[in-house]
Amino acid sequence: MAEQADMKAHVSTYNGVMNFLKYGTVACAVIAAGVIWLIAG
Repeated sequence: MAEQADMKAHVSTYNGVMNFLKYGTVACAVIAAGVIWLIAG
């Protein structure tokens, strides 16, 4: 079984990746909206 320290490191890495994906998705949506606005303008 994994040791408790390994689980803490895993959870920390998992949370970091999830936050990156969450904010990355928002950033991509904002950039895409800006590009659409520029093309339509």
